[in-house]
Amino acid sequence: MTTPTPATVTTPTPATAATAAPAPVGPVPVTGRIHSWDLSTGVDGPGTRFVLFVSGCPLRCLYCANPDTWHMRDGRRATVDEVMAEIEKYRPFITTAGGGVTVTGGEPLLQPAFTGAVLRRCKEAGLHTALDTSGFLGARATDELLADTDLVLLDIKSFDVATYRKLTGGELTPTLNFATRLARLGKRMWIRYVLVPGWTDDERAVDGLARFVAGLDSVERVDILPFHKLGAPKYEALGIPFPLKGNPVPDAALVERVRAQFRAHGLAAQ
Repeated sequence: MTTPTPATVTTPTPATAATAAPAPVGPVPVTGRIHSWDLSTGVDGPGTRFVLFVSGCPLRCLYCANPDTWHMRDGRRATVDEVMAEIEKYRPFITTAGGGVTVTGGEPLLQPAFTGAVLRRCKEAGLHTALDTSGFLGARATDELLADTDLVLLDIKSFDVATYRKLTGGELTPTLNFATRLARLGKRMWIRYVLVPGWTDDERAVDGLARFVAGLDSVERVDILPFHKLGAPKYEALGIPFPLKGNPVPDAALVERVRAQFRAHGLAAQ
């Protein structure tokens, strides 16, 4: 009887530099999650703006007009190159009207690397840049990101701590700290304040905010934005209730009263 010959087992040779798969060449493209883009004039910074809406926001403002930007997962992934290619299509309109590019959201500082890369590329392209933020994640904004930002549109939701928490689900202190940091850096700011009857119209809170803002030397103006319900259909489409559906919008007299409170502290309010 013949004894079977044992099978020969070959131990695989570890891959060497010559046989290993080649490493990727060049830097990995910076990508982010974006919702959409649009053109606007006079609202999101000076001149005509290319407004980039990024996806994802840590706050849940009761009056939010863009609930479809809350979740990063709902945005489409895009590279900075893709965004810049789209911006270049509109350069003639932007530059002729003395405008630029505004990154908003959602909350752009939820994606600081992507937002910073877009701002850097815009500056390299000679375009004016603006960052629209709640300031809640201001600590994520590096000095480099801010150096590439010509203007910060800072949304201060309320100056009353309890109201801020109820209105947004977040805390006020990070926004105030960010505002102070921006002023220290001499970064140009437009303050944006959404006026919601019964929520952000308290005279003492408005006066407190006006005093605080007046102490920020780099603030150029304050925009009083009347609460509206234009985003209500988005809530319906998403199958979620609009929290302030029954809330009244401010009348002209209330808007003017709040503007006057800011002007009383030497601020350019409109």
